[in-house]
Amino acid sequence: MKPVISIGNQDFRSIRENHNFYVDKSDFIREWWENQDTVTLITRPRRFGKTLNMSMLENFFSIQNEKREGLFEGLAIWEDQKYRALQGSYPVIFLSFASVKGETYPEAREGIIQIILDLYTKYDYLRLSDKLSEKEKAYFDFIKSDMSNTIAAMSLHRLALCMNRYYGKKVLILLDEYDTPLQEAYVRGYWNELTSFMSNLFNATFKTNPYMERGLLTGITRVSKESIFSDLNNLEIVTTTSNKYTTAFGFTQEEVSSALKLFEMADRSEKVRKWYDGFCFGDRNDIYNPWSITKFLDTGKFDSYWVNTSSNSLAGKLIQEGTPDVKISMEDLLEGKAIKTAVDEEIVFEQLENNSTAVWSLLLACGYLKVNKASEDGAGGIYSLSLTNHEVKNMFRRMIQGWFGKSSVRYNDFIKALIADDVDYMNQYINEVAMQTFSFFDTGRYSAGDSEPERFYHGFVLGLIVELANQYRITSNRESGLGRYDIMLEPLDKSKIAYVIEFKVFKSKTEKNLEETAQNALDQIVEKNYDAELIAKGVVKDNIRHFGFAFKGKEVLIIQGD
Repeated sequence: MKPVISIGNQDFRSIRENHNFYVDKSDFIREWWENQDTVTLITRPRRFGKTLNMSMLENFFSIQNEKREGLFEGLAIWEDQKYRALQGSYPVIFLSFASVKGETYPEAREGIIQIILDLYTKYDYLRLSDKLSEKEKAYFDFIKSDMSNTIAAMSLHRLALCMNRYYGKKVLILLDEYDTPLQEAYVRGYWNELTSFMSNLFNATFKTNPYMERGLLTGITRVSKESIFSDLNNLEIVTTTSNKYTTAFGFTQEEVSSALKLFEMADRSEKVRKWYDGFCFGDRNDIYNPWSITKFLDTGKFDSYWVNTSSNSLAGKLIQEGTPDVKISMEDLLEGKAIKTAVDEEIVFEQLENNSTAVWSLLLACGYLKVNKASEDGAGGIYSLSLTNHEVKNMFRRMIQGWFGKSSVRYNDFIKALIADDVDYMNQYINEVAMQTFSFFDTGRYSAGDSEPERFYHGFVLGLIVELANQYRITSNRESGLGRYDIMLEPLDKSKIAYVIEFKVFKSKTEKNLEETAQNALDQIVEKNYDAELIAKGVVKDNIRHFGFAFKGKEVLIIQGD
């Protein structure tokens, strides 16, 4: 009989008591315990079982939990008598920042304060005990919604003290999704305020806390030590490229094959691999994301399940506002190619706007990219990265379509005009597109009338890729002939029309008007022999069309070559 899949259930006890579908990850308990690290940070993409594993740890270790008989029977951890004896032997503080997504710093801070208040309410019975001194009982009176940052920073430290007094044992502190507030802070612009608050909280909780036995944090990203972990020199960091806990989060090929067999879908394994495989943790390159697999097992339908569980706003911001180099690399990724880049898994959010290495490092941590191959020099070396799988590629295509969907202009109408050589229609539409989307591809540091419209036209190229990927190989800023063209559309069917597009910014000192600027763009295509690459690939010279785009602020003029 097939077990029931409880979609979205991250409560280990509930899943086990209701005999729901569950992939045994209990060996993570043994691995974590035997590593004996004081404080561990494990980063994995969202929806990879982090919360469920934390719930499992709480249910295993917590001395507070009752009725735990049978929860672990039949699981790997239960085979070892030593761990049967260890179950239920420690007080546990378990909290999650997954819901802290304030639009402002006060909202984010209030969200964290409310979580702390809930914890103190849960353990209010501690202050009724004669094991705590009157001074220690008084800690509970300081925990209020309007408490100061100083009191908030010490709140978990003091709760651990009270639990230590009550149970006579040091405390395990489990913090899930520690970086959710930080990502929101970066996207919404209150990074410095929140990191200052959280740094003090983390220092008191995990660094200067003699009442803590061990600590475990999970999240998506490894935020730079300078941001919030500056005082935590006892922190063991496990990222997606580390070889610790490689099979504890996500499903392995063996686990997916067993699940497909259990649900009588073994004949669909190859398509499942194409859609959902591709995640790499350490040396393991056969990891699937659990959310998409469980949704597929439940529905029997292929869809973009994992990527639709979030707004993907951070990924969109990084690419939309990224440098032209970021957009050029995205062109390659969308075409199924790999990019080579340095990777620094210590994410410095402050550098994301201008550092492409930081961008690719964060997208790797988020699960949108996978490591194909690392250089032999290890950390800090050059990695070969590609889009993780079919599901992720679909997500980026829809994201880019959505950017142009913000415009009242129907973007595919411009594409139709380009293919039809309807220059009048192209001019009408490109001016509307430029007017409504030029600023959208701006980082805010440059005005829309800046002398370098690169962010706009590289965003424009990404839009072309989405619309024409099934007909053209589209590239930009690549070498051909005697220079580097701006955009080239190479037809997959070599009998079809090819396009070379060059952009020029109006120069008032040397050019009379936009017509002269656009003509200079066309002249450059001919003088630099940009057609050479297309002709070398079998495109007939007569089937190559040239277009010159002239920019003056948000005003654009397009002319076609002879």
